[in-house]
Amino acid sequence: MTPPIILETRDLQKDFKGFVAVNRVSLKVQRGHIHAIIGPNGAGKTTFFNLLTKFLAPSAGRIIFNGQDITADQPAQVARRGIIRSFQISAIFPHLSVLENVRVALQRRSEQSLQFWRSEKSLHPLHDRVMELLTQVGIESYAHHMSAELPYGLKRALEIATTLAMEPELMLLDEPTQGMGLEDVKRVSELIKKVSADKTIIMVEHNMKVVASIADRISVMQRGQVIAEGPYAEVSTNPQVLEAYMGQEEAPSALEAAPHAH
Repeated sequence: MTPPIILETRDLQKDFKGFVAVNRVSLKVQRGHIHAIIGPNGAGKTTFFNLLTKFLAPSAGRIIFNGQDITADQPAQVARRGIIRSFQISAIFPHLSVLENVRVALQRRSEQSLQFWRSEKSLHPLHDRVMELLTQVGIESYAHHMSAELPYGLKRALEIATTLAMEPELMLLDEPTQGMGLEDVKRVSELIKKVSADKTIIMVEHNMKVVASIADRISVMQRGQVIAEGPYAEVSTNPQVLEAYMGQEEAPSALEAAPHAH
């Protein structure tokens, strides 16, 4: 049975003083899928992400989440609905411990959100959940380390833990493996696959091997439009996709070199 649609865009568009960055994009994301958005530099991927999280207001079109029109929602409303974005640049507090970073995210979900005067002791009930989340992303042994001291790949794992603490129904991951060595890429790819078990994930990603190994469905953007969509095996051989990547450092050789999706 086909999974239901959790998020849909209908003719979504964003203009910047005459320049069309996102051009009538109609996309359907199925619940439980990892849906990757790829494309050459300047294709409109990040602008599209910014429209989904309401960091930008669309010039035209609609965004439907769980059957409800959220086009006019503010960013905080979108977050409350369960759409949580993890940023391209690691968004953690460097001078807090790993445990404290996740606890801050949990507080935002609880009634203790802005009660900074509460004692440290009153936050202890959150610790069990913090440790659950750290265990889920494989960094529980670093709980009392300062987050600034973590290697880059573990910082991304921490960021995913803080995103999970917000109890997202839909996670948006912006370039989750950017700037990583092979070992970290593998760790974070496996982590994304693991946490996707009961979540829906939309990710913008340049690393074609990552996309090939974990994405259920791929949308390819070029000049603000979706030019192809489908599983990796399909889009990686699409002549229009290969042409779009000509002259780009990450493809077409990367498209051809990557293993096929499972």
